[in-house]
Formats: sequence, C-alpha cells, structure tokens
Amino acid sequence: MQLEEMKKEIEELVLEKGFYNKPEDAPKKLLFTFIELGEASDAWKKGRREEEIAEELIDVIFYVSDASRLACPSINMDDMFQKKLEKNKSSEYQYGEGHRLDHEE
Repeated sequence: MQLEEMKKEIEELVLEKGFYNKPEDAPKKLLFTFIELGEASDAWKKGRREEEIAEELIDVIFYVSDASRLACPSINMDDMFQKKLEKNKSSEYQYGEGHRLDHEE
C-alpha cells in the first residue's frame, strides 16, 4: 500500500469513527504521534513482544498520515517521500551525526 492509499483508508476510518477531522486538528494528530512514539519506546524498553511494539509504531504512521492529510492536502505524499529520499541520499555521510566523530579517540 502506498502513502496516498493509506491516507484514503485512514480518512475513511476517521469519518466512520468520528475522530478529529478538521485542518485545525493537525496539531492534535502530531501530538498523538509523540504519545504513540513514547508507547513504542516504553514497550521496547520493557521487552514487550515485537508485535506490540510494531502496533504502536503503526499508530505513529496512522497519525502522521492523517496529519499530512489535514495539514497539506494538496501534497502527494508518495511523490514527497521519493523527493525527500533522493535528497537524503545526496547528503554527506553521517550528515547531522558527524559531530560524534569529533569526540572519539
């Protein structure tokens, strides 16, 4: 399933279940994303089953996809993903993490 397909599936679920569905609700969706990341981290730290950790990570994907649907509806996320992937591929080795090498001996 592609990102744009996921957005449509999530929109159907949101409408069916009566979840937040206005552009001004995007910040709430992003906050819920952080909560789900915390739950995934907690599950991992507690040694929970991989399936439980994966379920929390899927919740993150759900919220990010839904936030993208509300915050930037005219953007095709499949195209944006590809564009960002190519941009990151052209970055220097360990871009943003190279500072760690300065402190190693």
